[in-house]
Amino acid sequence: MASSALAALLSVLGDGARPARAEALAGAPPEVDRLDIRILVDSYQFAVAPGHKRKGAVEIDQFGWGIQPDKAPGRTLVSEFGLAMLAQSTRGSEKRLMLQDFAFTPEALINNMAMLGVDPSELDAMALSHGHYDHFGGMAGFLQKHGATLKPGLPLYVGGEEAFCSRTWTGPPVKGDFGAIDRNALAMAKVKTTFTEGPALIADHGFTTGPIGEKSFEKILSPSVMKIGIANGFGCYADKLPEDERAMTSTPDKFRHEIATAYNVKGRGLVVLTSCSHRGVVNAVKQAQAVSGIMKVHAVIGGYHLAPYKEDYVRQTIAALKELDVDYIVPLHCTGEPFYDLARAEMPDKVLRAFTGTRLTFGA
Repeated sequence: MASSALAALLSVLGDGARPARAEALAGAPPEVDRLDIRILVDSYQFAVAPGHKRKGAVEIDQFGWGIQPDKAPGRTLVSEFGLAMLAQSTRGSEKRLMLQDFAFTPEALINNMAMLGVDPSELDAMALSHGHYDHFGGMAGFLQKHGATLKPGLPLYVGGEEAFCSRTWTGPPVKGDFGAIDRNALAMAKVKTTFTEGPALIADHGFTTGPIGEKSFEKILSPSVMKIGIANGFGCYADKLPEDERAMTSTPDKFRHEIATAYNVKGRGLVVLTSCSHRGVVNAVKQAQAVSGIMKVHAVIGGYHLAPYKEDYVRQTIAALKELDVDYIVPLHCTGEPFYDLARAEMPDKVLRAFTGTRLTFGA
């Protein structure tokens, strides 16, 4: 009887409860003429930064803090330990809008999208880099607020079933429940959950890397434990996980489901959105190169997950990025201040500082 009830629920909820398979990336990804990356939510903002400047081939716009000449201050952007980015790509007369990750809370995401003039009904795709709460925590509330206005069958690209597992945070400073994705919220919003278990196109313009291989010196630090199974409607289905995980009740995260997304900017090369880089920022870049066949990397934007590592490891990462000859390094979220300080000293013309509200324009 329980299985019948579940089947009935899934029938009512629609396609969002049944993951689809993404369109595979076949050959080189398309070129886009221009790419605008807006940092919707990050750890902090700098309200009084210069509003506009150009750094080499990149245009940088800061939001400020929402002061207007004709009325007293009201809302401003919200920063928190989470990450959400918006990618707007242009190819000829075509434009595509992709939301990458959902921050820690819906309050921050919804507030910032409104202040930055982002219309959710114009989204062509969404992507979730991995199943950590600081990247999906705002998802359910965002869908409850805007689900009715989203395009029917809007795809949400996810690296696989592991992303849905419930998790416990086991790293510092405090251990505790780290949540799970609300499948019902996806289904009620009629979002089309789309697994990208290999490299795949996103909204015709971008692509996902698929699973990120371990091709460099980088080591996985696992700050969370992944629980196997379903409880109270939340969690992951054991039979849909990799075979070596199916019989377990829990296991330290290996982040096999983590994906990066990337764009091929005409005349510039790849712009890679790493989000958190649990499997290594260098590994993520190498994976994007391998699946696209494009070696030139124009920019790497996102969390590099270097805050927990010692200085020698950070320096090794900087050396590897220099060897890759990346044009621009844009560290966010979980990267950590030591990386920024050391990288700025080593590569002063390549490291760009971005905050909540920053827009970076490539290929303009």
